[in-house]
Amino acid sequence: MTVRRAVGSTTRTTQYTSIMSRHPARTLLLISGSTRRGSVNSSALATAASTLPEGWQATTCSALADLPHFTPDLDGEAIPGSVRDLRTAVRAADALLFSTPEYAGTLPGALKNLLEWTIGDTVMTGKPVAWLNCSTAPGRAAGTYRTLRTVLTYTAARVVEDACLDVPVERRLIGADGVVTDADVRHRIGTSVRALTTAATRTRP
Repeated sequence: MTVRRAVGSTTRTTQYTSIMSRHPARTLLLISGSTRRGSVNSSALATAASTLPEGWQATTCSALADLPHFTPDLDGEAIPGSVRDLRTAVRAADALLFSTPEYAGTLPGALKNLLEWTIGDTVMTGKPVAWLNCSTAPGRAAGTYRTLRTVLTYTAARVVEDACLDVPVERRLIGADGVVTDADVRHRIGTSVRALTTAATRTRP
């Protein structure tokens, strides 16, 4: 059985939603680079959450559109609440999983902005991270994921290569519940999740 709960301030729109196993001990933070409703990338991450092993919970970050544009002038005592919530969620996570669309040949600005807010506080240092590349475009969003790798390197996160997956996901494969229905795609996403959670378990026994 899973339990859903919303976490965070009721006075801000920033929200982190968790899907928990009965006795969660570790957390996988899911970050989609899309703010679009019904996003394929968000559905891929929801599918990843459904494949988590026992003892893990998935927390979905929906703060992308709430974060202010990064500026060092705000990165101090007067740090915005949405940024504080983001850093708290990253700090609490045992691993992070990303999935993002490609905009103009690279990362969406909102996702780059989110990652920039994590650098000043070093909350990403040593965190196991991976991604699900769901693009069905001819170029397979190659430029986007090269850029994601570069930015994650600057955050000092640890990319788990075995968990980084290229898995084209067509919209027709997504069910009414927002989760991928195709058995092969689900299996491949589950394999990625297991590689990432295994790496995280070795990092934080």
